[in-house]
Amino acid sequence: MGYLLGLPGSAIQSQARRSRQLSEEGVTLHQLRGHPLQRDWRGVLLALLLTSWVGVAIATDTPVEHPSTLADVPNAPIVEEAPIEEVIVTALEPRYVAPTRRDRIGRIWAPVYINEKGPFRLVLDTGSSHAAVNASVAAALGIKLTDKNLVLLRGVTGSRTVPTITVDSLVIGDMQLRPARLPIVIDALGGAEGVLGTDGMMDKRIFIDFRHDRITIFRSRGERAPPRFITVPVKIVQGLLVANVRVGTLRATAIIDTGGQGSLANEAFRLAISRRLRPADILADEITGATLDVQRGDRVVTPPIMLGEITISSARITTGDLHIFQHWQMIKDPVILLGMDVLGLFDTLIIDYKRHELQVLMRQDQMRTTIPRDF
Repeated sequence: MGYLLGLPGSAIQSQARRSRQLSEEGVTLHQLRGHPLQRDWRGVLLALLLTSWVGVAIATDTPVEHPSTLADVPNAPIVEEAPIEEVIVTALEPRYVAPTRRDRIGRIWAPVYINEKGPFRLVLDTGSSHAAVNASVAAALGIKLTDKNLVLLRGVTGSRTVPTITVDSLVIGDMQLRPARLPIVIDALGGAEGVLGTDGMMDKRIFIDFRHDRITIFRSRGERAPPRFITVPVKIVQGLLVANVRVGTLRATAIIDTGGQGSLANEAFRLAISRRLRPADILADEITGATLDVQRGDRVVTPPIMLGEITISSARITTGDLHIFQHWQMIKDPVILLGMDVLGLFDTLIIDYKRHELQVLMRQDQMRTTIPRDF
C-alpha cells in the first residue's frame, strides 16, 4: 500500500530536509549462515500505505485496504546508432519492476487489462485488499465519474470519500476479477495508473524478478523454493502477509508491504525500542498519506531485523501512532511495515499465497564476507 514519493497525494517528506537526513544512510542485507548482501539507498522517504474502502452511498461490508509508492529507477544504458556516425545513448526505464538502488527506491508494477483494454500499470500492493485506479484509467475506459457510488478510501494517515467505477473484467495472468468495483485514487502514483490489491490472490504465486524487469501472476501449484532461494514462512491476517521478526532482541510482527516505499512501525514498536537507541539515531519526521492527512513520527535507525534467515541491518523506519494501525487494531504489540526500501534490495521475490511463503533470492553481486556486528 502506498503512493509515490515526493508527489502530491503520496506519503512524502520535505525533499531538502530528507536529502540531508539520508545523505549518508544505507541498508544492509545478509543471509544467516552465508554471505551478507549490502545495498545503500538515498532519497526522499515515501510512505504511501494501505487504504481501505467501505460503502458510503451503497451498503458494503468489504474493506478495501490500499495505498503505495513508487520511484522510477534507471536501467543499464542502451546505445543506439543514428545515421552518419551520430551515436545517441539513452537509459531506458524498467517498464514494470525496478530494484532499490543507491538513490532510488524500487517498485513493482503489474500489467493489467481492464475491460479488455490496456495494459494499465498498477502498483502491486500486498497491503491493499482491493484494486483501485486513477481518473485517467476511467477516461480511457470511457466511464464517467459520478457521485452516486462513493466509498471511503482509508490511507495510512486518514480517510477520504472518493468515487468508484464498475468494470466488467480485470485480468492479469491467471488472476481474473469479473466484475469489479474500483475506487478512484489521486493521480499521484509516479507514472502508475492505480493499485492492484490482494483480492483474488489467495491461491496465486507471484514471481517478481527485479534484475530482468519481470512480474508474472499464476495459480500456485505448491512449488517449493528454487535452489539458492531462502524461504520465509508467513501468515495471512486480514489479507496481509505477516511474518515474525526479531529486531535486536525484540520480538515483533512484520507486514510485507510491496505498495509502501518506506518502512513504518507503530507506536508500540517505538516505545519498545527507544531504550536501545542513541539520541543521534532518532529524527523528527512527517508522513503524508494518500488522503493528504499529515501525521508526525520519529525516524529511527533500528537494530538488525531478522526475517527468517535474512538479516536487515541499518534499516531506517518511521514510527508513530498512525491511523492505519488503529484501523487494523494493531496498536498493543510492536508491528513493522516493511516497504520497498527493503524488499527492492532482493534479486528475486516470489510470493506464494497458497504455501504461505516468501521465497527470496539475494543479489549475488552484493555479497560480502563480513557480517555487520549487532546493534
